[in-house]
Amino acid sequence: MVKTLPSTAKTVNHYLRSKLNGRPDVLYKASAHLIVNGGKRLRPYLVVKSCQMLGGSIKDAMPAAAAIEMVHNFTLVHDDIMDNDEMRHGVPTVHMRFGMPLAILAGDVLFSKAFEMVSTENVKSVQVSAGLVSRLAKACVDVCEGQVLDIKMAEGKKIPTKSEYITMIEKKTSALFEVSCAMGAICAKRPSDVANLASFGKNLGVSFQITDDYIGVLGDPKVTKKPVGNDLREGKKSLPILLAIQKADPKSRKIILKVFGNPRATKSEIANAIQTMRTLEIEEDVRKTALDYAQKAKQSLAKYSGPAKSEMIALLDFVVTRSL
Repeated sequence: MVKTLPSTAKTVNHYLRSKLNGRPDVLYKASAHLIVNGGKRLRPYLVVKSCQMLGGSIKDAMPAAAAIEMVHNFTLVHDDIMDNDEMRHGVPTVHMRFGMPLAILAGDVLFSKAFEMVSTENVKSVQVSAGLVSRLAKACVDVCEGQVLDIKMAEGKKIPTKSEYITMIEKKTSALFEVSCAMGAICAKRPSDVANLASFGKNLGVSFQITDDYIGVLGDPKVTKKPVGNDLREGKKSLPILLAIQKADPKSRKIILKVFGNPRATKSEIANAIQTMRTLEIEEDVRKTALDYAQKAKQSLAKYSGPAKSEMIALLDFVVTRSL
């Protein structure tokens, strides 16, 4: 893993906690609940490193880094409510710990505080502030659109195409990686570099989600902390599952579809479906797609140099090649 990630995360954590204080105390405890109980801080890290690569400092980037983590956690709070999930990061989800009304308000506080960060905290330029607010607002809209695409995809009987899946994850997941890197360039006051950095973040985000989806379906549960076949049972229409269904012969496809989206599937049926998917050898196809997007990300940074760039590339390489 990238050596500077823990130290950057520590700095971001300290800053976040200093901004999530207020009255009533329980509201801010609920807002900070997921933040204090885990998370790698990948998105804030990208804000900081993008800014540093272009000549800015961690101080310049910190308000935007905190803002993106607040927005990310806002989406997690609401995702857990929509999915009725009970645990995240090994602790009860916000709505389970604090109740539904307070969880909704906690998410609203995170969302509002994020825009407070990028509009008032340590921003000496109206142009910088406007750029940060505009990019972050668009990313939030993209995430909402992506979430609806995911919901509709899950509800529909049709198996989506690869391009439909990519469009969904570009909005739902990749948008926050994209805006993280774009905001780093804005914080460094390098508007002409925003497009390159945004492209890096967008392609990294797609690569990240493709790899994450493979791990979610066929990864080692000791590593993923998820039950084997959880995504398959839930009917998650991710790229690995789409590829498996497309590649399978009629007999194998029947075994997979018997479990797919079936909450009553038995452990033996799930194990049989997972083993069937493994025999289809889809890992190579998934890895190739993830690597293609990683290569596009690297090309976006081709003209840059320095330690911050090296650290961003190291993060990209880790995202794509992490253990299954």
